[in-house]
Amino acid sequence: MELKYLKDLWVDAETVGMDEPELLRYRSNLLGRDLRLTNFGGGNTSAKIPSEDPVTGKTVDVLWVKGSGGDLGTIKRDGFATLFMDSFNALRGRYRGVEHEDEMVDRYPLCTFGANPRAASIDTPLHGLLPFAHVDHLHPDWAIALAACANGPAQLERLKHETGLRLAWLPWKRPGFELGLWLENTVKQDPDLDGIILGSHGIFTWGDTGRSCYLKTVEVIDTIGQYVISRVEAKGSALFGGQIVETRADAEALAGTTIASLRGLVGNVLGHFSNNAEVLRYVNSASAKKLSWQGTSCPDHFVRTKVRPLFVEWDAANGSAADLVAAAEAAMVGYREAYAEYYNENRKADSPAMRSPSPTVILVPGVGMFSFGKNKPEARITGEFYVNAIHVMEGATALDDLPAQEGIPTDRVVDNYVALPPAEAFGIEYWLLEEAKLQRMPPEKELSRKVAVVVGASPGIGLSVANRLAKEGAHVVVADLREELALETAAAVQKNYGKEAAVGLSVDCTDRASVKAMLTRATLAFGGVDILVSVAAVFFPPDLTGHITEDQWRKTFDVNLLGSMLAADEAYAVMAKQKSIGSIVLISSANGVVAKKGSWAYDTSKAALNHLVRELAVEFAPLVRVNGVAPASVVEGSQQFPRDRVISSLGKYKIAFDESDTTEQLRDRLSAFYSERTLLKRKVTPAGVAEAVFLLAAESRTSLTTGQTLAVDAGLTEAFLR
Repeated sequence: MELKYLKDLWVDAETVGMDEPELLRYRSNLLGRDLRLTNFGGGNTSAKIPSEDPVTGKTVDVLWVKGSGGDLGTIKRDGFATLFMDSFNALRGRYRGVEHEDEMVDRYPLCTFGANPRAASIDTPLHGLLPFAHVDHLHPDWAIALAACANGPAQLERLKHETGLRLAWLPWKRPGFELGLWLENTVKQDPDLDGIILGSHGIFTWGDTGRSCYLKTVEVIDTIGQYVISRVEAKGSALFGGQIVETRADAEALAGTTIASLRGLVGNVLGHFSNNAEVLRYVNSASAKKLSWQGTSCPDHFVRTKVRPLFVEWDAANGSAADLVAAAEAAMVGYREAYAEYYNENRKADSPAMRSPSPTVILVPGVGMFSFGKNKPEARITGEFYVNAIHVMEGATALDDLPAQEGIPTDRVVDNYVALPPAEAFGIEYWLLEEAKLQRMPPEKELSRKVAVVVGASPGIGLSVANRLAKEGAHVVVADLREELALETAAAVQKNYGKEAAVGLSVDCTDRASVKAMLTRATLAFGGVDILVSVAAVFFPPDLTGHITEDQWRKTFDVNLLGSMLAADEAYAVMAKQKSIGSIVLISSANGVVAKKGSWAYDTSKAALNHLVRELAVEFAPLVRVNGVAPASVVEGSQQFPRDRVISSLGKYKIAFDESDTTEQLRDRLSAFYSERTLLKRKVTPAGVAEAVFLLAAESRTSLTTGQTLAVDAGLTEAFLR
C-alpha cells in the first residue's frame, strides 16, 4: 500500500545484530514515537518468541508483551512482561466467564517466564489469544474515528470497497479475557483480515515477523487516514457545525491572567494552556458544547481527561477576564454535581471512593483549552489526549453520510459520534485494577504540585534554592535581570530533574510591570504560583573613603528592598486568585542586625527587609506565610563576591593568597576565614541557605510559622538578637 501521511521508519541497518526481543523493542519505539499512531502510554505490542526454558533447557514459546503502565515510545527491553505461552493457554480452562473477568489478572503472574518482575497488563489476553507471532494494538485518531462512528460497520464496508482494506468490526467490550476470545474467534472466521477495529477503542494488526507486522500496521493506519481525512477536508468550514465564535485577539493574555483562578477552581494541580488551530476550531464551533458533554470514547483518553471536560459558556466576544472566571465558577458547580450523579448512579458495592469531581480539561470558546495534572508533563499530556479526542470527533462527525447501525441508543450519538455509555466509562475509570495500579504508585514528593518562583539566578544561592525545591518535586521558575543567567540556572535544574521541571525568565525586580509580566508568564507555564523566594540583591564595595555614591544607595534599596516587596506583592496577587495557601521567603542577611564599617547601605537595606518580612506577614495573612532567611556571608558561587572584591577582602583581613589562585580558591580562603568567626566553625554555603528556604517554604514543615527570619550563620555571635 502506498503511504501518504505516515513514513516507513524501519531501517534494516539499525536492526543488525538484534535478537527478537530487541526487534520488538525497536518496533515499539518506532510506533510510539509518532503520536498519530498512538498516544503517550497507550497501545500495546507483542511477540511470541521461541526461547530456552531456563529450568528444562527445552525450547518453549514465550509471549513478550508491553508491561503495565509502559510507553511504547520510550520502552526498553525490560519494559515487557514475559509469559510461558503453554501456561497462558492453560488459563482457558480456568476462565469462568465475563462476570469473573478480573480474577484472571491475578493468574498472569503465575505464567511468568524468567522471574521477570514486570507486571502484565490487562491487555495481555488480547495479544496472547490472537494466533499471530506479532501483534500491534494502537489507538490512532483516524482508526478511533471509525471506531466511534454510529455507522462504523457500514464505513468499514465502504472502506473495503474503496481501498481493498479488510477490517472486522467488534462492538465495545472492556479489555480482558473475554475480548481476547472475541478477537481469536473473529480471525478464525475470517483469516484474510488486515485488522480488527474495536468499537470506541482502537485497532489490532499483526504479522509473521516484527518487520511485516510494523509495515502492516503503518499501511493500514495510513489507509484509514486517507479515508478519514478526505471526508474531514470535504466538510471544510462546516466541520463541527461551523464556527460561531471568533478567537479573541487577546486570547493568550486572557489565558495568562485567568489560568491561576482556573487552577484554583480545579484544585491541587499544575496547568497547561493550548490554543493551536485544531483546538480553536473545535472550541469555537457550533457543536463543541454538545460534543464535549457527550464525553470521550477511547478509554485511554478519558482515563486522563475524565468522562467529559468542562465547557465554559461566556461572552467570548466582549467578556473580561473577571467575566470568564465568574462563568467558569458557575459552570464548575454544575459540573461537580453532574459528576457526583455519574458516580452515584454507576458505583457498585466494591467501587473505590469518589475521586475529585473537578475536571482535568476546561474548554473556553474564543480562548482555547486548559488542562491540568499532578505535574507539568501530566497536565500537558492530558491536553494532548483531549486533542486526540478532538481528532476522533472531527473524523466521526465528518463520516456522517451513511446510516447508523441499529440498536445504538440515540442519547449516545451526536452528529454520528458515539461516546461510551456512562456505565461503561465508569467501569474503566473506577476499575478495581486501575485503582490497584494507582495504589502501587510511589508517594508524591513533599513539594509535588507546587510552583516555586525564584527571583535571582546566581550560581550560588539562587541555583541551590532552585535545585533544592525541584528535588522535593516543585516546578521552578527561575527569573533574573540577566536572562542568560536565568536560562543557565533553569537548564541546570532541568538536567537534574527533567526538561519540564523548570523555566528561565527575565525580570527587572525593581519594576512592577516587569515583575507582573514575569509572573504572568510563570502562571502560563505551570498554572500558578505557590512559593516565592526572593534572592536578588546587590552590594557595592565602598571606595577608599569607605563610602558609595547616592545612586548606589538608591540602587541598593531598589533591588534589596523594593524588589523583594514588588515580587512578594505580585506573587500574593496570583496566590489570592488561586485562593490557595502560599509561602514567601525573602533572603535577608546577618548584616541586617550587625553594624559593619563600609557596608551601611547594604546592611540597612537588609535591616529594612527584616521588618518587611513582618509587615508582609501581617498584610498577607491568613492565606500566605511570609518568612526570611538571614545567612552570614555566603562566598561560594556568589555574584556579590567577584574576584576583585574577594582579593580586597583577603587583603583587608591580612590573609595570604597567591595571585595565580583561581577565583573559587580565593573564595574558599575567604569563606574559611569567615567560618572561624562562628561558634560552629563551619562555612555558610548556598546549600545550607537552600535547606532553610525549603524548611520555611514547605507547608508540611513550618505551617504555623510566619513573620520570622531564620538565621543561617553557623553561630555568628554578633548577630544574636538582644
